[in-house]
Amino acid sequence: MDTTVSAKLTRNAVFLVLVASLGYFVDIYDLLVFSIVRKSSLHDIGVSDADMLTKGQFIINVQMFGLLLGGILWGVIGDKLGRIKVLFGSILLYSVANFANAYVNDVNMYAIIRFIAGIGLAGELGAGITLVTETLSKEKRGYGTMIVAVIGLFGAAAAVMVAKHGWQNAYKVGGGLGILLLLLRIGTFESGMFKNIEKSEVSKGNFFMLFSNWARFKKYIFCILIGAPLWYVVGVLVTFSPEFGVALKAKDALSAGDGVLYSYIGIAVGDIFAGILAQITRSRKLTMVVFLLLSVISVFCYLSAEGLTSQHFVWLCFFMGCTVGYWATFVTIAAEQFGTNIRSTVTTTVPNFVRGSLIPITLAFNAFKGHYGMITSGYIMMGILTLIALLSLSQLKETFGKDLDYAEIS
Repeated sequence: MDTTVSAKLTRNAVFLVLVASLGYFVDIYDLLVFSIVRKSSLHDIGVSDADMLTKGQFIINVQMFGLLLGGILWGVIGDKLGRIKVLFGSILLYSVANFANAYVNDVNMYAIIRFIAGIGLAGELGAGITLVTETLSKEKRGYGTMIVAVIGLFGAAAAVMVAKHGWQNAYKVGGGLGILLLLLRIGTFESGMFKNIEKSEVSKGNFFMLFSNWARFKKYIFCILIGAPLWYVVGVLVTFSPEFGVALKAKDALSAGDGVLYSYIGIAVGDIFAGILAQITRSRKLTMVVFLLLSVISVFCYLSAEGLTSQHFVWLCFFMGCTVGYWATFVTIAAEQFGTNIRSTVTTTVPNFVRGSLIPITLAFNAFKGHYGMITSGYIMMGILTLIALLSLSQLKETFGKDLDYAEIS
């Protein structure tokens, strides 16, 4: 290949990884901003302390339902019309929704706008990871997705910092970041693998293909289940840390915002080590096993920390974040399991279905809580989810170094 052409392709690939990383940065910022400003924003619109937990769970569950629907919508669009169109459409939708969120004045309106934002947020990560895995070489794509995750996860830190200046400002900044990202995305290019099948007669973006073949369906479900423990840690153990703090007789009031900040810094650190471990061992499955087992240890430390201080809490959140820092590895596994004609559908729906799994996870946790209390229920849910994840992982094939330039046959 001509050296000039090769250098241009390299620059294009680097730019694509950078833009995907910044996109995930904004995605995480906007996804977690409600968890961070939950108490202050709900207080300001008149929600009492007694209703804080139930109203907060209602809104976050509505947001997650939006992610579920959006994951299907954007995934199908990505396979039918191209990955780039998903990036533009999803960014525009969640940016407008976040601006609107700064002006809500009741719980129902809050929930409706978070639902719309959830639909928009569903497209960002899947489209970005699909582009990166299809553009970089099979030996280097693990590093590309690792960089996307590491840079992106610092969006949580940005959200915490901005939220200190008021919850309305946090939402306005989130919308503004999305618009800036939209302008940056003008320079991105479409996946070569998608272009190869764009004009072909093969079925593209057919969501029902995932259910028409038993082996394909099982593989899809297993890809979702291996990521559930991560979102349980973030969506329940950290998001509702003020309530866990009461159950643990914490010496200080625990801040969900601080918990999110330090857990996501930990996830970013964990993603670096997970990515490097996968490259060294040439096994994403082994990496997942190691991190799933470590996450059980970290959650045990958190739930057994009776009388903890706020400083002890943030270090525990960092530790838990490190041990569930397999987000990039998990999404890459999903992307590598399926052909180009439904890869965007899978890579967009799987992480959003994991996020959406917070709905049944929260329901199950609350059911256990009614019988066993906060702490024991925390142990039970982590044990169940980790066991399911390990069993699901055992049924998936190793995909490290797999050639992705192929199509699924319906």
